[in-house]
Amino acid sequence: MQPEAVSGLTDLEVRILEFERSWWQYAGAKESAIKELFDLTAPAYYQLLNDLIDREAALIAAPMLVKRLRRLRQARMSARTAR
Repeated sequence: MQPEAVSGLTDLEVRILEFERSWWQYAGAKESAIKELFDLTAPAYYQLLNDLIDREAALIAAPMLVKRLRRLRQARMSARTAR
């Protein structure tokens, strides 16, 4: 991400977006990395992430990533309501 593209985002928010660019084979590995890198529990991290991907500044800073994360979230929500 370019410095001018991240205006309106905190350092933590920029780091979260960069972190989300990574792919994880196992959920446990990602949760361990969240604790180590951000000193957050997984639920707290995902709350921040969900709020972040709804923000226009995040969409401007990382459009493809944010759109992918929004699609994944929508798919999970749809699966829950289909039960």
